[in-house]
Amino acid sequence: MTKRKKPRQIAQEDWDAADSPPLSDQELASMRPLRQTFPDLAEHAAKRKRGQRGPQKAPTKKPVTLRIDPDVLDTYKATGPGWQSRMNDVLRRGTKSL
Repeated sequence: MTKRKKPRQIAQEDWDAADSPPLSDQELASMRPLRQTFPDLAEHAAKRKRGQRGPQKAPTKKPVTLRIDPDVLDTYKATGPGWQSRMNDVLRRGTKSL
């Protein structure tokens, strides 16, 4: 049996404690396709591509194109993940003085 890679968000002890025995022939024979069991869910899944986000209830951000000096952009990116949110916070503080 091939050993699967543990997802980061699952604790190692939980991963080790999981017991997933192989499915029997009877269990495999009783399985039905998703579109037959849950047609609404299958229809929704068919509309989205793998990795694509679903519709937001209330979009919180708007995508824009902004020209920024390369050194400024590099400085923010160098701070690691979340650099766009940090840049947004600085811009928000700047709008209070307008």
